[in-house]
This record gives sequence, structure tokens and C-alpha cells, in this order.
Amino acid sequence: MKTIDKINSPDDVKKLSLEEMNILAKDIREGILKRVNDIGGHLGPDLGIVEATIALHYVFNSPKDKFVFDVSHQCYPHKMLTGRKEGFIDEKYSISGYFNPNESEHDNFIIGHTSTSVSLAVGLAKARDVLGQDHNVIALIGDGSLSGGEAFEGLNNAGELKSNFIVIVNDNEMSIAKNYGGLYENLKELRETNGKSQNNFFKTLGFDYIYVEEGNNIEALIQAFKMVKDTNKPIVVHIHTLKGKGYKPAEENKECFHWHLAGFLNEKNQTSNKTETYESITTDFLLDKKAKNEPVVAITAGTPGAVGFYPEFREKMGKNYTDVAISEEHSIAYASALAKGGAKPVLALMSSFIQRTYDQLSQDLALNNSPATILVYWGTISPMDATHLGIFDIPLISNIPNIVYLAPTNKEEYLAMLNWAYNQNEHPVAIRVPFIPLKSTRTADTTDYSKLNKFKMINKGQKVAIIALGNFFDLGEKVLNKLKNELNIEATLINPCFITGLDEEMLNSLKENHNLVITLEDGVLDGGFGEKISRFYSTSSMKVKNYGAKKMFTDRVPLNELYRMFGLEENQIIEDIKELIK
Repeated sequence: MKTIDKINSPDDVKKLSLEEMNILAKDIREGILKRVNDIGGHLGPDLGIVEATIALHYVFNSPKDKFVFDVSHQCYPHKMLTGRKEGFIDEKYSISGYFNPNESEHDNFIIGHTSTSVSLAVGLAKARDVLGQDHNVIALIGDGSLSGGEAFEGLNNAGELKSNFIVIVNDNEMSIAKNYGGLYENLKELRETNGKSQNNFFKTLGFDYIYVEEGNNIEALIQAFKMVKDTNKPIVVHIHTLKGKGYKPAEENKECFHWHLAGFLNEKNQTSNKTETYESITTDFLLDKKAKNEPVVAITAGTPGAVGFYPEFREKMGKNYTDVAISEEHSIAYASALAKGGAKPVLALMSSFIQRTYDQLSQDLALNNSPATILVYWGTISPMDATHLGIFDIPLISNIPNIVYLAPTNKEEYLAMLNWAYNQNEHPVAIRVPFIPLKSTRTADTTDYSKLNKFKMINKGQKVAIIALGNFFDLGEKVLNKLKNELNIEATLINPCFITGLDEEMLNSLKENHNLVITLEDGVLDGGFGEKISRFYSTSSMKVKNYGAKKMFTDRVPLNELYRMFGLEENQIIEDIKELIK
């Protein structure tokens, strides 16, 4: 019997000897490797925090004592110790890859974005104090997450608490990729002095401080955690860990193995994949501008791999590349000021994370009308966790004045839009990078995008008009063909290109020989593109039907089920049209 087989709750951890806990650590790592190999997920962060998680559950008393893990992408060991080990043994046993209170009383929040743990934990501590309770509150935050603005705000607020508050800083000298920012020089100094340096960032904010060099040593961690348990003041326990510990490839290539697709244990050494993608098109474009000595600055916020900014690209860009670390808000203001200063910033963010930047998009960028280029990746209806949905960017960005938001449907359109956005000096421009396999027409797109809000009529027909945006243009083509083959209707197909405005001339022309307009968008409908079309036709006799995602948080729902739920299957759309044109 494996030691993990004995563990059904944290109480079982408390019964183990030190030797058994070290064996348990090996069992947990086997479970992590199996789960990620079976279904994909976070690998490096989970492997590195195994010993600390065992020690936490040995010393503290969850769920009475409250744990808040930043991002919670390092929660696999915690889940295995809190009654969910089956999710690491049987891939059919579905559990979230993040904290989820719906799964267990040991998870206090649904968490998936970074730099939030200290703020959330401060709230729990204050509620405890107001209610006269006496449990411990522990925030566990990685060194990479410390670069986020909310982490600073939470630490600043926590520093004046006069009660129990414990912050465990998991310092593995990494974010997803390399750490960037002045804070990391201080963390390095603390590591090199075994925590004894008088130059201590945490102490300046009002925290007591303990350093644990052997952050993967269960005995040392238990000793440190016992010292701070039931403290009556804010204290930081700074632990030095190894990201990816226990799996040599993850230890040696920490960026690659931060998160991984399924099947990696069976992979053999392969030559690099030279397949052209929207990411490679983007990096080739940026490298070309740099080679021409243009003032281009490529920017990302702590997620370079997710947008195709791989190490080789970063090295070639040199000073023309900036990773602002996990600080999306700052990245927008930074890009705005770069543009005002005469540079050519191109900022690449994921749709889920651009949600963090609304105020900066509005105030720092749009109000100042700075001609920065923003590339929005992973904007799509997807089977992702509720914390990482990419369906909200269209309403968020397209309703802010001055910003032009574009939706290309193929390689040539994307390049044309990117060129125009980069070279123009009139507007901030965002481009929703297609989240579909790369499609090429092999014909250069010569559209003049400076003529704002001019749609493209791809097929001129009658009776029914299909306005298919970005990723869903292919769906529009399929509906067009089905209408012709099944209903003998030669419909109109329109590629709107612009998310932020309407081609009123084209829309008015449809009134002559159409009585139904359908819109297709790969995002949430409320506040989205289709609503703008509905509003335009609201005083006319034109019928309008909008297709997209419902306003809801879906969580790991298969894509085909989502399409069925949202009425986005081709047959569902055709049946709707039949009823609407009767």
C-alpha cells in the first residue's frame, strides 16, 4: 500500500512520521505527473510545492485555519490531501485544476488569476477579527505573483493588521518565465544572506520575517510553520523551493514545464515545429521591424509563451522587448506612454487577463488616444476553467471610445490589420488574434482599414444576411452553404472586420431585399457585437437573431456541449432561420 492510500483528509497527515511524509511526497509527485500526462495541466508549480503543502496540513488545521493559494495553480498536492486524490489516479474523476469551494470545504475561493491571495486573505483575517474568532489565515504566494499590483496593495494593507496573518512566499526564482522587476534583486539578496539582510522589502511594510533556505525539506518547513502558528501579528515565511522538483526535465526547463499538454511522458526528442501560426506571423513581423531599426517594442505581462514570445524571439528582440511581469494594468499604461513618446508598442495579452485592465484601457490609453497596438490572444468560447474564459473581451474593449477593435478571419487580413495598426498614429488599435487554425487566401489583403467601420460583403444574396465575426466566419460560410443546399436560399455573407463600429451604409442596403439578419460572434452576447446590429435595426421591420455565448461562467464544459447549449450548431441555426423566415 502506498502512503497516499492512507490519506483521506488532513487529519491523516498529522498521524504520519517524518519518514512517512517523505514517502508521501513521492506518492504525490507520481499523482501529479500522472494527472498532467493524462489530461494536461500545471506541472512545475505543483511539483515544487509538495513538501510545503504536506507541512502546512501537518501544522495547521484546515478547514478551520484558512488557506488562500495565489492563482491556485499549485493546489494539486493540497487537493490530494483533502479528499480528492482520485482525481490524480483516475482521469475520469473530474476535478478543477484550481481552488474550488464547490469541491471541498478546504478551498475558500474560486481562484485562477494571479496576485490576489494576500488581498483575499486580508479580508478573511479582518472578518475573523470582527467576528471574534481565533483561527489562522495563511496566504501562499509565489515570487512571480508578487510583481502584480494587487499583491503590493494587499501586503500594504496587511502590514497594519494587529492580529494573526501569515504570508508564505514561495520563492522558486521563477514566474512562468524569468522574473522581471526591481523586487527580485531584494529577494536574491535575502536568499544570499539566508534572510539576514537588513534590506528587507517585507519588513518595510510592517511584517515580521522568517527565511527557510530548504523549502523542499519537510522537517525545516514544519519547524518554521510551528513558529508562526497562532501568531498575533503579520509575518512572512520566505521559503526557497525548486520549481519542477522531482522531475528532471521540469527542473532543467522550468518555463516549458510550467504548464504542459497531456502525453509529455511519452514524448521523444523532436525537431522544432516550424509550422506557421498566428503567433509566428506576429513574431516575424516584430523581428522585421526591429531589423529595420524601427522603434518597435514588443510587450507582454508575464505570459510570453502563451502569445508565442519564446526565448529565441526574446533574445533577438533584446532591448526592444519588455516583459513587465504579472502587471497587466501597468502594461497598458506603459504601452500608451511608449506610443506618446514616439515608439511603436505592440502589447500581447490573453483575453482572460485583459479583463484586469479596464480602467487603464479607458483612462490611460483611450482617453489619451495613444496609438498603441494591442493583440488579444485566446479570445474564444472554450472548454477552459471558469477562471480562464476568453469570451468577455468583445464587450469590454469594444464599448470604450477611441479604441478600434478588429477581428481578422485569415492570415492576410491579420497581416494587413497589424501593418495598419502599427503604422497609423490616430487611434489605439486592438486586434483579436484568430483562435482557429491558420487560414490563408494566398492573396494579399489590400483593404484600407483607415476607412473605419467598413464591412466586407463576401457574398451578395437576398432574404437572409449572415454577419460572421472573426473566428466564426467559417461558421458563417457553413450556414451560407446549408441555406443554399437545403432551403435554396442564396444568402448574403458579410465579414464585418470591425468590432467597434457599424457600416451603416451596408446595413441600410440590406433593408431592400432582406428580412432577416443573423450575427455570429465567438464571445458573450451581452454587450457584444451582435447587440450593436440589433440596436441599429430596432426601429425597422428587419428581424435580427444574435448567436454567441450566454452570460455565464462555464467550467470545463466540452466545446461541443457549449455549442449545443448556446445554439451554435449549424443545424440549430438552420432550424432557427426556417422558423424566422416563415
